[in-house]
Amino acid sequence: MNPKGLVTMPPTGVQWDYQIGGAYTPPPGVRVVSRDRSASPAPGLYSICYVNAFQAQPDATDWWRTNHPDLLLKTASGEPVIDENWNEQLLDVSTDAKRAALAKIVGGWIDDCAAKGFQAVEPDNLDSYSRSQGLLTADQDAAMAAELVRLAHGKGLAVGQKNTAEFLPRVAKIGFDFGVTEQCGVYDECGKYAAAYGGKVFDVEYDDKGFGAACHAHAGRIAIVRRDLDVSAAGGSSYVFKTC
Repeated sequence: MNPKGLVTMPPTGVQWDYQIGGAYTPPPGVRVVSRDRSASPAPGLYSICYVNAFQAQPDATDWWRTNHPDLLLKTASGEPVIDENWNEQLLDVSTDAKRAALAKIVGGWIDDCAAKGFQAVEPDNLDSYSRSQGLLTADQDAAMAAELVRLAHGKGLAVGQKNTAEFLPRVAKIGFDFGVTEQCGVYDECGKYAAAYGGKVFDVEYDDKGFGAACHAHAGRIAIVRRDLDVSAAGGSSYVFKTC
């Protein structure tokens, strides 16, 4: 049973900021902020905790290899399966036992998010199966996601579905509370998320074309922000922040 009555849902009709690349004082008018689990929540704002739940962060790969090598996805010949775009090794969610072991680790991170005062969590790389060289399935990623939702709800955290529009028909079964999307304007998916979650959708666009498309079709219905690809902290040379 998901104790959704115990979680605080994100506000709708507000501006938001995506700060997973580095925390900084949110721009005026922002009411919702997503930050990496290593950061602290934004004081006085609805704060979402970013957790890389299905892949190993590059700077944590050695930790995984040393402490939990059996939980890293490998080919039959023992080669690591890597998300080449971000140089992240996939975690192995292929069996009940491995999902349970991973849930203990990732669940500990979720506990930390709650202890810090975040109101929600966004488990990233829900679509890792699509980069698994056929070694993982959508059902296995969905099963892992459902367990993480159960753990987060148990700690009073709402849970955002991160990307993976093909999982929208599974929302009720998995238990997600809202959507966090990257470039739904580029992929023409904003409407699908809005249909599933109403106004509880938080989209980040990384180029002006996608930002313009999202704003043109969905401004006022979902929260949309334009950020730089590195989601860098304010003050840096590559920093970009725009809202509709």
